[in-house]
Amino acid sequence: MGNTRDTENTENKKNTHQEWLDQLRRESLAKQEKFMNGIAGKLGRPRVTEKPEHPFRGAPDFWNSFEWPMEERIERFTANFQSAGGHVARCLTMEEAKTFIADKARETSAKYIIRQDQPELDALGLENELPEAKLTVWNHGQEPAEHAQEEDWKARAAEADMGIVLVDYATAYTGSMTVLSSKAKGRSVSLLPTILMAILPVERLRTRLGETLVHFDRAGRDNLPAGIHFISGPSRSADIENDLTIGVHGPGIVYAILVG
Repeated sequence: MGNTRDTENTENKKNTHQEWLDQLRRESLAKQEKFMNGIAGKLGRPRVTEKPEHPFRGAPDFWNSFEWPMEERIERFTANFQSAGGHVARCLTMEEAKTFIADKARETSAKYIIRQDQPELDALGLENELPEAKLTVWNHGQEPAEHAQEEDWKARAAEADMGIVLVDYATAYTGSMTVLSSKAKGRSVSLLPTILMAILPVERLRTRLGETLVHFDRAGRDNLPAGIHFISGPSRSADIENDLTIGVHGPGIVYAILVG
């Protein structure tokens, strides 16, 4: 008998609570309705209660077909990237790019360098070119954790004077480079070092940002990388008084090295 009475009391409390929530919801909707009607009345027109039609979606055809010749892409990218505080170098070959990076490393006395684990960067042989610097390769040679002490790669990137990455895509219209993350391409390599060297093969430089974004649409959500980074120059931060500071949340010096 006692258990039956307790059950009835619990159900009554639930009903009372639900009734109270329903009442609050009705009152809230009534206030919302009164507020919106008041705005419509002051505007002198009836309430719009239907969703507006959107007959056009996405970029128009003329923009999807818009494309600059390669040399104009390079000129536009260079102008836009430099206007945001970045540096641009033009190299005809990867060998020239290696020499440029090595010279800048010596010029800036870079002691710690980190790079992505990419075949194109392996082929540069920067380890032999810069024996005076400690050059590490992101996630390279990492043994299973049960057999070796796991390297703190974020710490290696944070202490690096220079990071070296291979750009995946670039956009001339916005002057931006796109770098994807993966096991061999940690996003910290482009984010944490003081100086960023980004090698951009010119055939990866397109006119419009849509030409880059379409690759992500085609890949689908399940195949997207953990990080997609758009780099348009050095890190720029500003406070509420609009005082600009360079290099607070990322590299303060960024080179785009166009190869080809």
